[in-house]
Amino acid sequence: MRKMAYIVLSVLLLVSFVAAQSGNIFVGYSFENTNWAGLNSSLSRPNLNGWEASLEGKVLPHLGIVTDFASHYGSQSFTELPPSGPVKVNVTGHEWEVLFGPRLSIPVGNLTPFAEAMIGVAHVHNGGDFPSTANTSFATAIGGGLDYRLIKGLAVRLEADYLQTRFYSTTQDNLRLSTGVVLRF
Repeated sequence: MRKMAYIVLSVLLLVSFVAAQSGNIFVGYSFENTNWAGLNSSLSRPNLNGWEASLEGKVLPHLGIVTDFASHYGSQSFTELPPSGPVKVNVTGHEWEVLFGPRLSIPVGNLTPFAEAMIGVAHVHNGGDFPSTANTSFATAIGGGLDYRLIKGLAVRLEADYLQTRFYSTTQDNLRLSTGVVLRF
């Protein structure tokens, strides 16, 4: 199943960039607030830090196809209450996403607001004081942002996405905020 998803994603990406007349590349810092409740009921909403990169190929002047890659890392400590008494526990995690979908953008002077909807896969690997676990799930994201053109071919981006994953047979509702540089071609 996973191999088929990668093949379909790769073919769609390749077709979109061959047909594209212009586009952009984004690279930057990314913050994710997630709920990993399916991992342990003692966990709250950990904050994860990482990076995000995306490639967009324009298929029409205001419509592009985007492929988004992101990776986030973090840890959280909490106190567990087993029968032998309180124990401080540390959980570490690494989550990555590969998403694909349409992006609508309309330039207005130096500003380019955009909206996007993407689907793809997400993977999480957890460790720390617990035995290591890993899980892969379907992921969806909807959001948007704003590019501010600094000079021709270079802009800065602020972006926010609602990202939903389904790790360990539970649904996680995540907020992902990103900022960085955009190279336009």
